[in-house]
Amino acid sequence: MTNEELLKAIIKKAGAEIGLALEEKDIVIEHAKDPAHGDYSTNAAMRFCRLAGCKPVDLASRLLPHLQDEMLDRVEIAGPGFLNFFLKHESLQSVVAKAIQEGDDYGRGEKKGTSINVEYVSANPTGDLHLGHTRIAAVGDAIASLLAFAGYDVTREFYVNDCGNQVEHLGRSLRERYHELFGEEIHLGDDDYHGVDLINIAQSIKDQYGDKYLADTQESHDFFIRFGIDAELGKLKKDLAEFRVYFDKFTYESDIRKGGNIEKTLENLKPYLYEKDGATFLKTTEFGDDKDRPVVKSDGLYTYFMPDICYHYDKVARGFDALIDIFGADHGGYVARLKAALSMKGIDPNILEVQFVQIVRTFRDGVEVKMSKRTGKAIAHRDLIEDVGTDAVRYFFTERSPSSHLDFNYDLALEKSSSNPVYYAQYAHARCASLLSLGSDIGINEKADLCKSEPELALIKEIAAFPGIVASSAEERAPYKIAAYSQKLAAAIHAFYHECKIIDREQPELTASRLALVKAAKIAMHNALAILGVSSPEKM
Repeated sequence: MTNEELLKAIIKKAGAEIGLALEEKDIVIEHAKDPAHGDYSTNAAMRFCRLAGCKPVDLASRLLPHLQDEMLDRVEIAGPGFLNFFLKHESLQSVVAKAIQEGDDYGRGEKKGTSINVEYVSANPTGDLHLGHTRIAAVGDAIASLLAFAGYDVTREFYVNDCGNQVEHLGRSLRERYHELFGEEIHLGDDDYHGVDLINIAQSIKDQYGDKYLADTQESHDFFIRFGIDAELGKLKKDLAEFRVYFDKFTYESDIRKGGNIEKTLENLKPYLYEKDGATFLKTTEFGDDKDRPVVKSDGLYTYFMPDICYHYDKVARGFDALIDIFGADHGGYVARLKAALSMKGIDPNILEVQFVQIVRTFRDGVEVKMSKRTGKAIAHRDLIEDVGTDAVRYFFTERSPSSHLDFNYDLALEKSSSNPVYYAQYAHARCASLLSLGSDIGINEKADLCKSEPELALIKEIAAFPGIVASSAEERAPYKIAAYSQKLAAAIHAFYHECKIIDREQPELTASRLALVKAAKIAMHNALAILGVSSPEKM
């Protein structure tokens, strides 16, 4: 258990002893900002005074004699009723050995027995990733990693839209480029794809198949679509892999449509269907949507919404306890209709959670940059990664709430100073690695019982906070809180380094305690950065 969890249990027990029923989930424990105010504090007396029928300070006084535990040195009442907890040094120091012994598992939550599907990116396989996809990839992958680290069973999923108008245009555009390689004049429409990448794909078709698909038949039509999708999806997978983003499952819309699945689903939804102007609508307003949504267009083709309904039914049928979709901000109106469709099948709509990711703007020298100097086109995912690296992009794209607009500063991302948050955190890790290397002949004392100064205890408290931060961040699906934690941990590491002589060969016992603290801090930083998909360099 973390210190916070132990303190909540102590407060709950004290409450029971004075006849006050408290729930641990309702008790808030905070780190004391000033060491003079203890190690931890709670506003429980102020929060529950009405329940107890007395003033906050009176409730604090009633609780105080019952706040007993071997981990506590003392408890004090402050102000209008705050309770400040002072822990015994050995209670604080014990986290050092715990972190060292658990290593990469330090902070990891116990298995929850809860399965969560996280679907993100799901870019159409018709072109390159843009910066919106990049941020969704960073956020989605960090949420998945955070949940997995917290003890949930996580499936990372990519939904491949391989049906509809966009892939018809892809196939047509690829066919035209293929014909062009045989000296024919091409005819690309406004809605077709004009990117030069299709020329390379067409060339690979010619190299493999020669003129086999020059005749415009249904077979060649289907071939160009499938070959184009596979080639474009292969590029997306490669770009995402270089961004350290991998998926457990790729689900294809074409598979969702097989076996008359959509037709069967429509039949099951019949009580909620009606026709208007030749189209078929779903009565989503009966379940909280602002208007009914079409599922079949007047020309008989399905809207995008219809296969999406089937896809979400499929995810529920696979047995997930929760579904998390990571959408771009322009999909805000999509949630109500999806939840309505789930309700129509008797599925609790709260099984679906949606995170919206806002747009990204890029800046250099204080000026917004929209075009890549290298390509002369809008900055794409690949351009940004090549310019500043995966670490900087993953950190900057996850350090803020995804619902906030992101202004990406090229100059800051490339700066090697404490102003650059990813550099600041990584440098703290590298600093720890360097110290451990320099003191490798001294050894470590995992008890860290000689670490009693203010900067040492401050660092110990930050290390101790990590498991609780993981748990709360996972509950809130908030990896940006892990980024914020890495900054606080880095600040504590740097302060410890500057204020304490860590390697002192004239005091080997003190050095052994401090090196243990260094090792524990290094582990906590590595695990925090790993959740964000950021590397932990040994040297910088």
